[in-house]
Amino acid sequence: MDRIEEKICRLIDEHQEEIKAFGRDIWHHGEMGYKEVRTSEKFAEYGKKYGLVTEQGLAVTGVKCYLKGKEKKGITVAVVGEMDALPIPDHPDANPETGASHCCGHNAQLAGVVGAMMALTDEEVREAMEGNVVFLAAPAEEYVDLPFKQKLMEEGKIRYGGGKCELIRTGALDDVDIAIGHHTQPGEELVLSNSSSNGFVNKVVTYTGRAAHAAAAPQWGIDAQNAAVLAFHALDIQRESFQEKDFVRLHAVITRGGSAANIIADDVQMDASIRAKHIPAYIDAAKKADRAFRAGAVATGCGMKIETVPGYMPTVPCTDVKALEEALEDAAAGSYRITYQGADKHIAASTDFGDVSCLMPLLQFGTGGYEGQLHNPNVKVTDEYLAYVMTAKIFALTAYKLLKNGGDYAKALLDSYKAVLTKESYLALMDSMSTTEVKEMEPLEVV
Repeated sequence: MDRIEEKICRLIDEHQEEIKAFGRDIWHHGEMGYKEVRTSEKFAEYGKKYGLVTEQGLAVTGVKCYLKGKEKKGITVAVVGEMDALPIPDHPDANPETGASHCCGHNAQLAGVVGAMMALTDEEVREAMEGNVVFLAAPAEEYVDLPFKQKLMEEGKIRYGGGKCELIRTGALDDVDIAIGHHTQPGEELVLSNSSSNGFVNKVVTYTGRAAHAAAAPQWGIDAQNAAVLAFHALDIQRESFQEKDFVRLHAVITRGGSAANIIADDVQMDASIRAKHIPAYIDAAKKADRAFRAGAVATGCGMKIETVPGYMPTVPCTDVKALEEALEDAAAGSYRITYQGADKHIAASTDFGDVSCLMPLLQFGTGGYEGQLHNPNVKVTDEYLAYVMTAKIFALTAYKLLKNGGDYAKALLDSYKAVLTKESYLALMDSMSTTEVKEMEPLEVV
């Protein structure tokens, strides 16, 4: 490490108790996507405390703090943390007011971004970097609470379910050239995460039937639940047509069903996600899913509405991870194990960091300090230094390495990167996946 890098690590260590306290505070106050009011305000307080130009209300609750002001001068690197939690109210540390808990580790991301801010705002450190750094708190990474997001869409407040998708759409990332992201990885120590991941599209399917007494007069009913059950079976039948190379994942759940066993259900709703490694693959799988949904309606005579909502893009591995690799090695200092997940590894889950990676280089890393399985109420923090403080060091060191020496590493990374989509083609693709299909009920005459 050079002298500035040593100073970055020292400054973060000097602030470690404050960083841990911030991570702990966010952990105990989970909020759902686009509802992160308290979380975003806590983050913005730090931007203002360090005298940074701070923008709030981006994509509803997002916050953006500029290290060197808003005027675009040279390459801009975004250090990104996610704010939202998950609807897991039975977690021991769930927020009793929201029912949300950080079983995703997003509180560690935010603590890391705040810690990086503490180091990079040092005058000597700031002046040693060419270009600019943006500290970004992003909303709504988890694709949950879809009815609330649909309501925001109907009100014209958002167009997409994912926070980074909205940040792209609204122009909040227009002045960013390179992004750095983080994921909590229980069981690991430090991880260079440069794997691909699945993209997906979401479906909300509503079947409309006709209620009747299920025992005394079933002939008068049209069972919406039967339509959904048949659709599930039809979805299973589609699976044999998927190619293994595409990593297709198709999963659905009934979110609204019948009210009683002796009443034929007249209103049933399903949510489904269709994922795959490549955009054409999940669009193809989505078409097959639609056939399955239609089959349920046709066979039972139910009415049907399929609302397709764009999800996330597949993650594109970064072409040059030199800055991140060096940052991990420097931060580890021989005391932590580094796991390397290269472009040959694929993850079937999805993240809206994938959308970012289609438009600009994305460097991603992971830290441990947690145990349990993510998205599960058994997740807990076991090592606050690893979870929060090491995350801050890697964020700060990576940004510094990209922009030191006139930004040599950043320039090389940008030269090697080829965008999958322009912002315009990205928005067009996303909007093409926002559709509604309606089929009217077709009851037969009772004989």
